Amino acid sequence: MKVRETSIAGLFEISLDINRDDRGSFREAYQREKLLALGLPDLGVVQWNISTNVSRGTLRGIHAEPWDKYIHVIAGEAYAAIVDLRDDSPTYKQYEQFTLTPENAIFVSRGLGNSYQTLTDDCVYGYLVNQHWSPDAQYTLISYRDPELAIPWPVSPPIVSAKDEGHPSLAERG
Repeated sequence: MKVRETSIAGLFEISLDINRDDRGSFREAYQREKLLALGLPDLGVVQWNISTNVSRGTLRGIHAEPWDKYIHVIAGEAYAAIVDLRDDSPTYKQYEQFTLTPENAIFVSRGLGNSYQTLTDDCVYGYLVNQHWSPDAQYTLISYRDPELAIPWPVSPPIVSAKDEGHPSLAERG
C-alpha cells in the first residue's frame, strides 16, 4: 500500500497491492495497521456500506456526512469528486478528482462532500465509516450541477435520483 496526500487536508488516496494469477486476484482493500503506519488516522470502523450501481453514468452526491469514510470500488470503475465543504477550511469549495478502481481507495474526512459517477455498468462501491448511520444525522448536501464548482462529470446525461436532483447550490445554501 502507498498513501498520497492531496491538496485538501484529510483527503488521501491509497494505492493497493494486487496479487494476480490465472485464477483471478487478491487484495487487502483495508488493513488498519498498514494504513496507520503510513500516516492515516485510525478510522475505527463501525459500519460497512455497499452501493450497487447497475448502469454506467449513475451519479450520487454531493453529500458531506458527519463521519469519516474509507472508500473502495469493489468492481467496476467510478469517477469521484470530493469537495471541501468545511466553512473554516483554507481549501473550502475546492475539490479533488479520482478514478476509483479495485486498485485504489480514498480516505475522506468528515466535512468533505463525497460524490461519484460510475464509469462502468455493474459498479460496486463500498465504504467503511466510523459512525453508525442515523436518520437524524445532519448532512451538508450540494447540487452536483453547482455552477461555482463546475465539476466535469464524465458521462452525460447522468442517472440521478430525485433526492440528489433537489440539492441546493452553494449560493442557495448561503
